[in-house]
Amino acid sequence: MENNQDYAKTTDNNQPGWEKEIIEKLAFAAINEQKTARRWGIFFKLLGFTYLLALLGIAVYPQFKEGIGSGKQHAAIIDVLGVIGQGEASNASTVITGLQDAIKDKNTKGIILNINSPGGSPVQSAYIYDEIKRLKKLHPDTPIYSVVGDLCASGGYYIASASDKIFVNQASIIGSIGVVMNGFGFTNVMEKLGIERRLLTSGTHKAMLDPFSPVKPEESKHMQALMDQVHQQFIDAVRQGRGDRLKVAEAPELFSGLVWTGTEGVKLGLADDFGSVDSVAREKLGTEEKVNFTPQEHLIDRLAGKFGASFAHSMNTLLNTVNLQ
Repeated sequence: MENNQDYAKTTDNNQPGWEKEIIEKLAFAAINEQKTARRWGIFFKLLGFTYLLALLGIAVYPQFKEGIGSGKQHAAIIDVLGVIGQGEASNASTVITGLQDAIKDKNTKGIILNINSPGGSPVQSAYIYDEIKRLKKLHPDTPIYSVVGDLCASGGYYIASASDKIFVNQASIIGSIGVVMNGFGFTNVMEKLGIERRLLTSGTHKAMLDPFSPVKPEESKHMQALMDQVHQQFIDAVRQGRGDRLKVAEAPELFSGLVWTGTEGVKLGLADDFGSVDSVAREKLGTEEKVNFTPQEHLIDRLAGKFGASFAHSMNTLLNTVNLQ
């Protein structure tokens, strides 16, 4: 009996101490876990801050052109790659800046436009074309050549035609001297789905070429006349740039929008000879040195441009933007 009472007393005395110890351990474990989580949080915040600083440095750090300041005579390379248009990598401002920087460099023996483009905006192409003609007039001793990669069509060829000579690969695709406007019509689909079109305008032709409305003959005629004008401007520019080298008599469809291989292009006067950027620099300009003068976008500009380009692309799609294609 005494033993049982002693055991109960011992148990009763130890019970509160055991609970307190467990609670203390749990509290310390929670505190340690919070400290660990806080340390990892600080680590990831610092890592993120460092990453943002790196991006900011890339965005604002000036882009240097490799080879400039070496004192060696070189061929100045300017890229015209991809679609030509405002907000695209190949736009008038970028290409013209590259041309002007290259022409100012005292070690530039000649300029090579490295073109691989399906075309794009007639306005952007015309800006570049006019600048090439202007620089040729001011600096007649500095040749400006165009070297075609896989494709030099439409607006790309518009630009190339302003240069002194055009060099292609035998398998290059060149030409496409024409204008296109495209869109869709959903009137029949809407009728079948029972959808009613509700359109309010404050001008008779304000909703011209609306994809949800029937085409009006007078509007179609007006837009065709507009495209014919742009097409004729394109033709005039090519004729002025290429002159008697064009074999129009041998190819009456030269300005119809068709394309040709580089081999056929040379025969028809669309191009002058075969060559690459390296061979033209070496054989025509007499130098192995090449410096790329294509301005490089800063990261901030690129991000801003992408946002603007997305908005512009949406608007252009709705408005059936005219393109040289």
